[in-house]
Amino acid sequence: MDNRKALIEQLTGVDSSKLNYYVELKKRNEEVLKQNSRLEVLHQLARDINIEMSIEDIIERAFAKLPQTLPCDFLGLVTLHGEELKLKAVMPKDFCRIENFPAHSPSLNVVRNRRAGIFNLHPEELSHVQIAPQYPGPLRALAVAPMFQRDEVIGVLIVASVTESAYSETDLSFVQHLADQLSISIRNASLYKQVSQAKKEWEETFKAVTDPIFLVDTDFNLLLHNDRLPPELSCFWDKASSDKCFDRLKGRKTPCRTCPLDEIRRTGKEVFNRLQTDSGKIFDLSSYPVFNEEGDLAAVTHIVKDVTEKIKMEAQLVHSAKLAALGEMAAGVAHELNSPMTVIIGTAQMLLRAHADNAEDAEQLEDIVNCGLRCKRIIQNLLTFSRQDRAPVADLDLNAEVEGVLSLIRYQIDRSQIRIVKDLAADLPRITGNAHQLQQVLTNFLVNARDALAESNREDKVIEISSREKEEGAKRTVRISVRDNGIGIQAENLPKIFTPFYSSKEATRGTGLGLSVSLGIAQSHNGAIEVESRAGQGTTFTLVLPVE
Repeated sequence: MDNRKALIEQLTGVDSSKLNYYVELKKRNEEVLKQNSRLEVLHQLARDINIEMSIEDIIERAFAKLPQTLPCDFLGLVTLHGEELKLKAVMPKDFCRIENFPAHSPSLNVVRNRRAGIFNLHPEELSHVQIAPQYPGPLRALAVAPMFQRDEVIGVLIVASVTESAYSETDLSFVQHLADQLSISIRNASLYKQVSQAKKEWEETFKAVTDPIFLVDTDFNLLLHNDRLPPELSCFWDKASSDKCFDRLKGRKTPCRTCPLDEIRRTGKEVFNRLQTDSGKIFDLSSYPVFNEEGDLAAVTHIVKDVTEKIKMEAQLVHSAKLAALGEMAAGVAHELNSPMTVIIGTAQMLLRAHADNAEDAEQLEDIVNCGLRCKRIIQNLLTFSRQDRAPVADLDLNAEVEGVLSLIRYQIDRSQIRIVKDLAADLPRITGNAHQLQQVLTNFLVNARDALAESNREDKVIEISSREKEEGAKRTVRISVRDNGIGIQAENLPKIFTPFYSSKEATRGTGLGLSVSLGIAQSHNGAIEVESRAGQGTTFTLVLPVE
């Protein structure tokens, strides 16, 4: 009975159908496992390949994974340059060399058709491929897939084996997926390189700017800066406990009352401010809004520019224009007075000769002549002052320059009931300089002393002017000092007195340019100005000039 049942099953093909079914199922399972393995390889490649890799690194990483899924003795990436193909990267690295691709080459065929293809070749069909002798060859089977970027073919990916008919359509589909993945990776690497280059160029440009630049977000956090902070603004930089801009730049724990961020929030426009440090430095602060894609304020760019020298130059130009106008007026007055004074002096001298025998008349006429000559000297000083722009550098006696300045402004000082005390060294060495510019410095010292005494309640108001020679090692200097016993200068204001346009006087009595211009003149003579002052006790200004 059992034998009969087995015979029927064999005759009806039941066992045969089961066998075919299990064989087919096994093949399907193997195919699924292979596809899963290939998907895993693609996934692993996508994860391993990063945007900082070169094309050679990407091909090397892919070649290490491919033998797990299909035969692969050679992997090459060929790029398209115009109408020509160039072998860009191969694995193994020294496997072969290709000088050019002939018209019948499989790679050019794939580029023209824009479709992947399998090529089973005879050795002579790859005669242009020179394989290194240490590798088995020749290649007998190729799976070639085009690589696209934005629907344009940029090259081909070649997978090759020394085994004949090594690739199927399923394998070719996998190679095309691999080519697509590598195209994306290469494109991302290229874009990353461009972005990195642009970022590097921007950062280098940002750091090359000599003016300090800060990027601050809307919460006052310092996001970026170019390490150009001047010493005058860096005293709190390393001591700050946070990255808040007001903490690092001002040593504050709360935002500044005049913070430009508030105004930019309100107006959405740039803001310009001017800052002045205790050392007298002047900075222009330009603040510009930075908006995000939605048009909301995201940050503020602050640019700090040191304009101290610019302000000094502007001050000198303003002062020069003022002096030029004053000199022109003085020249006109002096010329108008010169003629009548010449007549007065000449007539008085003739009368003096005619009345030489009359002692009383002679004495009075002699007074007229002496006063006339004094007026002539004052007029000559006015003419000299008016021509100061054309004054040459010459060998000077500073004591004589002091006397010349005193002759011009003594009347103003005497009218203020101020006593002048002179202590001029008789053996003072001569110096080389511009006489009129140095007179301008001394005039400024004396006028400032007069103004300081005018605000003082002292009964005995004194201005002392002295000259001395001083030797410091091999260096010899001449020092002209003007001292008053007036109101003095507050200690907190001393660093500011040489700042252009800074003045403690009323607007009608000073422009704040005198000391700034005087310092510039002293420095142009390789000299300096020294100041000593105590509030309520007086001030001493000293012009220091080198003898050589």
